[in-house]
Amino acid sequence: MDIREPLHGFPRPSNDPLRVALFSGNYNCVKDGANQALNRLVRYLEGQGVDVRVYSPTVEEPAFEPAGTLVSVPSVPIPKRSEYRLALGLTPRPRADLKRFRPDVLHVSSPDPLGYAGLRFGAANGIPVVGSVHTRFETYLKYYALGGLEGVAKRYLTHFYNSCRHLYVPSDCMAKLLRADGVRTEIRPWSRGVDRTLFDPARRDLDWRRSLGIADDEVVILFVGRVVMEKGLKPFADTLERLSSAGFPHRVLVVGDGPARDWLAQRLPGAIFTGYLSGPNLARAYASADIFFNPSTTETFGNVTIEAMASGLPTVCARGTGSNSIVRDRETGFLIDQEDVRALCRALGALTSQGDMRRRMGQTARGASAAYDWDAVLSAVLRHYCDARTSRTADEATVMPAPVPAFARNSSEAGWSL
Repeated sequence: MDIREPLHGFPRPSNDPLRVALFSGNYNCVKDGANQALNRLVRYLEGQGVDVRVYSPTVEEPAFEPAGTLVSVPSVPIPKRSEYRLALGLTPRPRADLKRFRPDVLHVSSPDPLGYAGLRFGAANGIPVVGSVHTRFETYLKYYALGGLEGVAKRYLTHFYNSCRHLYVPSDCMAKLLRADGVRTEIRPWSRGVDRTLFDPARRDLDWRRSLGIADDEVVILFVGRVVMEKGLKPFADTLERLSSAGFPHRVLVVGDGPARDWLAQRLPGAIFTGYLSGPNLARAYASADIFFNPSTTETFGNVTIEAMASGLPTVCARGTGSNSIVRDRETGFLIDQEDVRALCRALGALTSQGDMRRRMGQTARGASAAYDWDAVLSAVLRHYCDARTSRTADEATVMPAPVPAFARNSSEAGWSL
């Protein structure tokens, strides 16, 4: 059956329980910030009485148990990054399941063939389609010798996002970047939260540090994330090599794993690698470090950065959409251009040598993290869904993209807040 064949009976009455179909390119195959945010959203929605069904690739040994009902879609491994899957779209079995589910809102979280199939399905059946931005996919290309395709990727992403009724982004700076690229659809905030009970300075554990061979008076610089080149590993290694040459004693702690681990270990032979950590073990690692260093520019929101802040760490971050809206430069940490290794080294040198500065910035960072409350963040997404369901009739829902709202001209006038 053609995916464009209309369903009968849409839209459903607005007073019925909300039904949301979520399309994800990686819901639980690999654990990362994007899919953890989606799983948390699904748990919250189900707790509010919303019916949710998730369509995503699956693997025999997933990274974690998924929240909600997960429907498997066909996929293939992504070249050079086989731990990730490319969803191939809506084949007959998941398409039939989607038709039976009869969603009120379709949420596409990745601009892959599955997400594009979701756009077509929604347009054909009068179902509002909303999108969310989790990764700056176009920035990945240069790390795989495909930098020449960045312009093509941007044009495709702009087309994809302009085909959504709403677009949910984690920060004002990400919204401005999308506007500059030509995105005209209505942009709404979907920030992120942090569990300040879990990520807490009180979890600092000197015995754990000692078990890793770290002395009590040594300053630990922490990296948390997938150990892949697109996370800024080259400027990370270049900066820390320069810091050592400049005579600033420190230890490097890397939490995470990935295909570039051997490369990083060769560049930083004294670094300590814990592998992947989660829950209380991850929280202990944050609190037991002294400085958080995040040189990545590929994120739309810095989940690891806000976790470090909640743990009482000052942060040194590359300027980019993942950090600009979180870090208060020279108050909770430093924001520096990724290419400016000398400036990155100066910031780390100041923090490693000045304990008072570290403590002051860390305390300020801990206080600033209180603004990122998960319940407030997720309740806003639920309101967005309800607005999408009631905002247009079935006939109107097939007209895409939406007109340019006032927010596109001045985000402050639209009351943007995180």
